Amino acid sequence: MKAFVVDKYKKKEALRLAEMPKPELRDEDVLVEIHATAVNLLDSKIRDGDFKLFLPYRRPFILGHDVAGKVIRVGSKVTKFKPGDEVYARPRDHRVGTFAEFIAVNSSDVALKPKNLSMEEAASIPLVGLTAWQALVEVGRLKPGQKVFIQAGSGGVGTFAIQLAKHLGATVATTTSTKNVELVKSLGADVIIDYKTQDFEKVLSGYDLVINSQDIRTLEKSLRVLKPGGLLVSISGPPDPEFAKALGLNLFLKLVMRLLSRGVRKKVKSLGIRYSFLFMKAEGQQLSEIASLIESGVIHPVVDKVLPFEKTGDALAYVETGRAKGKVVITVKR
Repeated sequence: MKAFVVDKYKKKEALRLAEMPKPELRDEDVLVEIHATAVNLLDSKIRDGDFKLFLPYRRPFILGHDVAGKVIRVGSKVTKFKPGDEVYARPRDHRVGTFAEFIAVNSSDVALKPKNLSMEEAASIPLVGLTAWQALVEVGRLKPGQKVFIQAGSGGVGTFAIQLAKHLGATVATTTSTKNVELVKSLGADVIIDYKTQDFEKVLSGYDLVINSQDIRTLEKSLRVLKPGGLLVSISGPPDPEFAKALGLNLFLKLVMRLLSRGVRKKVKSLGIRYSFLFMKAEGQQLSEIASLIESGVIHPVVDKVLPFEKTGDALAYVETGRAKGKVVITVKR
């Protein structure tokens, strides 16, 4: 099968289009013919080697974390899916590889595709949808009437998280550029900060929850908009000791995580607030719940561009510019 692979960890390294063996099907897997995939900043971070300490891949490996497609075979222990089912998923770590024509995915990571979405629209959802769900619902435990600050509202995670937070009954603040103000307003944002002309730290205060997706400087400023006891969930780091413990990392890596997050944890303690690093995990049941919200019209996908499979490298380069509104999607099977 055709696939885009990473040959070595290197910043801005071009992906190579290669012929790769069709994936082997395990007992609990479904084999999916990929119709569409999507590009995430996580793809470039994996290629660059940013996470190789705790998430190493044996090179060459196929990149890609979002899939929408059709089941063509199921493993001997799979009862939930059958050939012909239209599904979507974010395959679990160490088994990614959606920049390809086929992928074998553990069936517990898979859900039926929302009926009202095309394959391309469905492919835009899994990674950002699960990230937003786990940040707001699982870790943040966002409740009606609370205030949440979601950074980068016009990005992939931001466009989904704003809609989910409004559904949960929260007041939502976000940052965006001047040209995307109307977009985030249409998604439900209540307080919109144009980062080109405003400083969110001077506008926001007393927030219950912050979803941080930016650099360490923005993270440190964001701590100061939280009320006492408030929580900052960061999807961009630094990883903390609790994350290292959950992953069962060795003593050396636990020490590395402790050192990386030392400054943030010290500030958090002095301010009387809380910090949590989130590295999203694959979860088919949560994708099923997300599909229900999409089918009921609560959440709509936001897709910036749809490019053909051969332009996968161009799609990754565009996402890296930081200018994408919502998601950039790749059509694999026409």
